[in-house]
Amino acid sequence: MTLSLFDQFMSPVYLGIPLMALSLALPWISPPKPTTLWLDGRLLTLQGHYINRFTQQIFQPINPAGHKWALLLASLMLFLITLNILGLLPYTFTPTTQLSLNLALAVPLWLTTVTIGLRNQPTHATGHLLPEGTPTPLIPVLVVIETTSLFIRPLALGVRLTANLTAGHLLIHLIATATFTLFPTMPTISLLTAALLILLTLLEVAVAMIQAYVFVLLLSLYLQENV
Repeated sequence: MTLSLFDQFMSPVYLGIPLMALSLALPWISPPKPTTLWLDGRLLTLQGHYINRFTQQIFQPINPAGHKWALLLASLMLFLITLNILGLLPYTFTPTTQLSLNLALAVPLWLTTVTIGLRNQPTHATGHLLPEGTPTPLIPVLVVIETTSLFIRPLALGVRLTANLTAGHLLIHLIATATFTLFPTMPTISLLTAALLILLTLLEVAVAMIQAYVFVLLLSLYLQENV
């Protein structure tokens, strides 16, 4: 039971070939692409409106020097949302349930924001490690605590995304198993469980979108501190 429960989080392999690359390529080919027509379709218009609203909300508190990150963070947002939602389809694999992938996205971007801060404003960037007015005996302790919290940020980004998606997939798997198991003996309870499963699936769609937004939002906050 334990093995079958967690088999869904194993990287898929077909004929000895890992399919992780295919899973990561789908978000880049699935969104609608701009056309040469005078009027865009409804889906393309909705996508453009969503990207514009997201970019305005994320970069409004950031000074113009950080606006060059708009394309990167908007692309990352669409990439994560597409991966998370496609992973809710039956017989699919969700790459964002892998901590290694999430850390591979979080660590370089976090490190880039820190490097920008140290290069452009080293005094302000290192000043976060020691709040103003700290008593002298507490200075070494606070420096260690703030440095540790700084290096934990990318780990927290990756673990948050992995844990939320993994928990949701496990709940869906358990409730779906209970629905099919109870149907022959207690069909009424099984129907109620199926209704709960539908509600949980809708909740997971919302969680998939919210977690992608939170991931990019926290990166923008780190950028705001260092730009």
